[in-house]
Amino acid sequence: MLNIDELKYDSHGLIPAIVVDASTQKVLTLAYMNRESLAVSMEEGRTCFWSRSRRELWRKGETSGNVQHIVDITADCDRDALVVRVDKEGPACHLGTDSCFNQRVFEGDRGEPFSVESLYRLLQGRKRDLPAGSYTTYLFQKGVDKMLKKVGEECTEVIIGGKAGDRAETVYEIADLMYHVMVLMVEMGISVEDIRAELASRHVIDHKVKQEKMTP
Repeated sequence: MLNIDELKYDSHGLIPAIVVDASTQKVLTLAYMNRESLAVSMEEGRTCFWSRSRRELWRKGETSGNVQHIVDITADCDRDALVVRVDKEGPACHLGTDSCFNQRVFEGDRGEPFSVESLYRLLQGRKRDLPAGSYTTYLFQKGVDKMLKKVGEECTEVIIGGKAGDRAETVYEIADLMYHVMVLMVEMGISVEDIRAELASRHVIDHKVKQEKMTP
């Protein structure tokens, strides 16, 4: 474990800190720390940076409430840059966006790797644009009742596949179920982060088994 005195700060006593969402691995922001702000961050378990414009310490979320709880901090091989993985509360950017990095400069021909977040964004686009001929457009036009019906149908298909012990079929049906659930999420304004936060809040799992009373 490195001591913070072993890090290499620049001529202004600063070291760049790349803040990353620990759940999604998405880069949230680039900020700067000095030895004091790094020590405060480690002591309090939340990000504290050095403001180069105001020339003072600032704790992320102290006015907005968008606190970043630190999971870990790692230095690069030269010890002159940090990656700070966090669990965040709310947007990372002062503009209210999830990340400060939103303005694409170049896009290669391989496209964006699939993720739950990328699928969610695609579904948001379908809801906004309603392209003709899209099954997702059809669901948004039909509304919540149709979405709920499809969720119910896919739940049944998952049960059938699981009961039959058919792994491939069960995977296929779970994918269908997840897709329809995410369409419902977009319709209701429920984000992937909302679900992640709810799951993270469940620290205690109840393993009690409901006992059915047998009548003689």
